[in-house]
Amino acid sequence: MSLIELKAEDLYDKEKVDLETIVIDDVFKLLQCDENGLDDEEALRRIELFGPNKLEQEEQNAFLQFLSFMWNPLSWVMEGAALVAIVLSNGNNQPPDWEDFIGIVLLLFINSAIGFYEERNAGNAVKALMDSLAPKAKVKRNGAWLEIESAGLVPGDMISFKIGDIVPADCRLTEAINVSIDQAALTGESLPQSKKLGDQCFSGSTCKQGEAEGVVISTGANTFFGRAASLVGQDDDTTGHLQKILAQIGSFCLVSIGIFVLAEIFVLYAGFRYSYRRGLNNILVLLIGGIPIAMPTVLSVTLAVGAQQLAKHKAIVTRITAIEELAGVTILCSDKTGTLTTNKLTIDRATIRTYGPFSVDDVMLLAAYASRTENQDAIDSAVVQALGDVSRARAGIKLLDFKPFNPVDKRTEITYREESSGKLKRVTKGMTGIIIELCSRNKTEELENKLEADVEEFATRGLRALAVAYEELDGQDPEGEGNGFELIGLLAIFDPPREDTKQTIDDALALGVKVKMVTGDQLAIAKETGRRLGLGDHMYPAKVLKDGPAPGSKHLSLDEMILDADGFAGVFPEHKYEIVKRLQGLGHLCAMTGDGANDAPALSRANVGIAVEGATDAARGAADIVLTEPGLSTIVHAIRGSRVIFQRMRNYSIYACAVTIRIVVCFAILAFAYKFDFPPFMVLIIALLNDGTIMTLSVDRVLPSMTPDSWDLAEIFSYAVAYGIYLTASTVALVSIIMQTTFFYDKFGVTFSGSPSPSSANDYQLHMIVYLQVAIISQALIFVTRSHGFFFMERPSFALLGAFCIAQLISSIIAAYADFGFTQIKPISGGWIGIVWVWNLVWFAPLDWIKFAMKATVIKKLRQRHEAAQAEQAITGVPITRTQSRVASIHESLYSNRVSFIRRAARKVGFGSKVTMKPEELQRFSSIQAQRTGATLARNPSRTAAA
Repeated sequence: MSLIELKAEDLYDKEKVDLETIVIDDVFKLLQCDENGLDDEEALRRIELFGPNKLEQEEQNAFLQFLSFMWNPLSWVMEGAALVAIVLSNGNNQPPDWEDFIGIVLLLFINSAIGFYEERNAGNAVKALMDSLAPKAKVKRNGAWLEIESAGLVPGDMISFKIGDIVPADCRLTEAINVSIDQAALTGESLPQSKKLGDQCFSGSTCKQGEAEGVVISTGANTFFGRAASLVGQDDDTTGHLQKILAQIGSFCLVSIGIFVLAEIFVLYAGFRYSYRRGLNNILVLLIGGIPIAMPTVLSVTLAVGAQQLAKHKAIVTRITAIEELAGVTILCSDKTGTLTTNKLTIDRATIRTYGPFSVDDVMLLAAYASRTENQDAIDSAVVQALGDVSRARAGIKLLDFKPFNPVDKRTEITYREESSGKLKRVTKGMTGIIIELCSRNKTEELENKLEADVEEFATRGLRALAVAYEELDGQDPEGEGNGFELIGLLAIFDPPREDTKQTIDDALALGVKVKMVTGDQLAIAKETGRRLGLGDHMYPAKVLKDGPAPGSKHLSLDEMILDADGFAGVFPEHKYEIVKRLQGLGHLCAMTGDGANDAPALSRANVGIAVEGATDAARGAADIVLTEPGLSTIVHAIRGSRVIFQRMRNYSIYACAVTIRIVVCFAILAFAYKFDFPPFMVLIIALLNDGTIMTLSVDRVLPSMTPDSWDLAEIFSYAVAYGIYLTASTVALVSIIMQTTFFYDKFGVTFSGSPSPSSANDYQLHMIVYLQVAIISQALIFVTRSHGFFFMERPSFALLGAFCIAQLISSIIAAYADFGFTQIKPISGGWIGIVWVWNLVWFAPLDWIKFAMKATVIKKLRQRHEAAQAEQAITGVPITRTQSRVASIHESLYSNRVSFIRRAARKVGFGSKVTMKPEELQRFSSIQAQRTGATLARNPSRTAAA
């Protein structure tokens, strides 16, 4: 087999090889194959050489995923505390603190195990659903046709596809029978493109008509879609929105702990002259109790459980943190073709024009006669389907001759015998200019003017016109001349909106999400679709993104125009990317929906990329959420679901920060005021029981917000400080009364080992009383943070309520019976347990009023300040804050392992090169692919070929 040897630089040398006119025979030579296909041995060799025919996704190592739960600043502090317990605590003639060390390690492992289990389940569920979408391909191997997964295709394979099939790989056609290919996924245009022998077809395109065979010239990442996906590049050094929030909440907790640890070091060692080991135990209490070690796990599990819940609504979440970002989305940018519309041409009966004595039904029936009923193209299918009963397209007539549409004549024609009268008749339909030239009967200047006006009206509304003409034959010869064609009607063809799209858009608007259409179709088509959907018709051509608003227009800047627009038409990938980027620059969280390779860069740039049902691999690889049902209705479910999940995370964040303040302030004050040395091991017990209960927040009952959610950390920290100081007061007040009075002995007769007062501030029974009081009221705080009104007005989930009751039962049993020899506690009487419960109930009741007071004062001022900043931005046009999807930060990246457990295809925001959509450029691209594949095969010849 002869080979054409080319070097890499020769690929663009048009003097040696004319890449635009390379013939199919040369393709076979380059690919070292023929029309009989490859054998199994050669196919196996080539799959090792070129890789599978799919966009690769990085698999995450399960062990590293488990360890990642222990790799963030919050876990590092706990790991540091474990080292302190085992290494630094070895002093003052005392052994290392093995109990605390084991407890801390156990706490870390329990958190990691729970998070790993939930995330792995969610990840496996997503993988199973994605695998179920794997496409099939018909390929010739060993001279016989068989069906395999398209991932198994290699360059040189002979493939076959027919009407309705998706082209499985980039190929050149070796046989084409009346083939029409829908390249909407490439160009965004509604109408399919005719293909002939030698033409190129690209993977992800859909065959709308005919049958074809072709030779595969490129697979996987080297396909057109693969190149489009490569625009989205590598994404390893960037962080997401939730990572920034985690970093800021983590910083708040770490700074709070650090301040009081430093205070204890100075006061306890310099002021009180504590021994080394005694002071270290007090510091351990702050480190263990103050760190919200479960926070990354709780948030991660909440998101993982949320991902499984969204999967029930047919939404596959491929980037887990997209759920949190979807809750805050303010603008949804949607592709038109196949997303807002059905991507299926339809006849608009309401706009049909009739000429002469023919009714709308007459015109529709005759147009259906002039359409194929089998192996239809998109227009024939639309005309026949418009009848309602497709059998009417051939009922009552006998077909004598049919001329299908071809690019030269640009019309179809049928000659038939009407069974009722026995007369021969002929009907034709096609382009208006061709049909009116064909007409000779009853043709007047007035008719031509009316037709031209109707066609222009259709064009202004984005409707494509299809003319219908009719004639009768005098004799019985099907090929004889008729009495002359007469124009009888004009059909309007358009790509209709999906049935649920208008309702979906209305629902999105009700949720505070603005919808913008971004399409590759013409401006008139975009405006008509916008009017039908209630989106509005403030649409602009894509060129304004380069030229800016016209002088004297109502928009002062391009940003203002983009914000005001209902949509853009005639866009290319770089335009979609630019629109999303500018909207993010104005402070908006932006979602982008799409189904084609041309949407992939914008899908990746958007805060939330949504690939709709039937999307290409390139779009799915770039998206954060993949829909498996048609239309956008699933997005409304996803938005509501994401806001429920967001509320759960917000509730927990307030709780976690409040408990941090409560622990560090409370035990620092007790140490300073009474030299109170609380045992570190009991803080571990509190943390362990808290974590078990708080995990159930991932399925808690909450109400979604009707406006986009956002992390207002100032609000969260304000609530946390208020709750934390109040709970600190509840504990300090209890200890003060016990230490300085005999109130409880006088009223209830409770004692400390027979004495009305504790022997000292470090009485072992006093330690147990403080443990029980802190454990109960700290955990009860979650019922206040999870509700917007009174806590009893919003019922929690049974899981949360049950976990709380079990945790408090265990705490009470520990208080009554625990007598651990290695730590400084002793059991207390039932009287003391009852007193602590009543004490906590009394202090718990005002917590709701503290929440209301905060809303009326501090939170109100914070929101007024935020609204003033937004108003100033609206006046000046200068964004006060900029929200971006990917923001590189060393501190934030420390949390990256915690919030990206399902990795997408590696990508990087930014354009390396332009994706061109012109047919001649696509043809040139396919020739370059063939040359490159041939060069690879020339460098790696098969042993069979060599022999």
